[in-house]
Amino acid sequence: MTTLKVVVIDYGIGNVYSVLRALDRLGVQADLTSDRSRIMAADRVILPGVGAFGRAADTLRKMNLQGVIHDYIATGKPFLGICVGMQLLMETGEEFGTHQGLGIIPGTVRKITARDEVGQPCRIPLIGWLPVEESMPGIWAETPFQRNLRTNAFYFVHSFQAEVVDPSHCIAFHQLGDSRITAAVRRDNVLGVQFHPERSGAVGQDFLAAFLSM
Repeated sequence: MTTLKVVVIDYGIGNVYSVLRALDRLGVQADLTSDRSRIMAADRVILPGVGAFGRAADTLRKMNLQGVIHDYIATGKPFLGICVGMQLLMETGEEFGTHQGLGIIPGTVRKITARDEVGQPCRIPLIGWLPVEESMPGIWAETPFQRNLRTNAFYFVHSFQAEVVDPSHCIAFHQLGDSRITAAVRRDNVLGVQFHPERSGAVGQDFLAAFLSM
């Protein structure tokens, strides 16, 4: 694993140093960069993100990183989006207006509107350790979730969720009241998780190690 070239995309948005520390604990010295050549040369690329979808999408655009990300994904090498980095994989986001995402996975990022058993809106943002479930039988095959993770609970902080067009692109969810909240998406070599593996303790470390081994 230590021979892998791992890049964490640096665009000023995201809990990048927590991600770097988590990778360091796995023996991986990741490269924090926005340089095209270094991104393209990587064996694995991670796009982190926190905050609002629109600001993150605009920053990627201003830094000319959208094309780089598309070109990297086209190589077939594994790519991971975390939190807002996962949401950016969608076509559009509706946080503080409508904004264009990367369009890698058809879908839209919308505010969570789940209601509890008496019809009251569930509290958001979702904050804390939440269990995730397989969205359909067998869909975790050949993903980090198929590994023997120590638990199926991860750390979440979010008020918006990705709503995919093709149900097969959602591979994990968290049940909140009357709604399935998207926890992870996948399309070919692209994986996205709404939770923060870098803040999810031992299970998060297991998940990142499994991603690096894909």
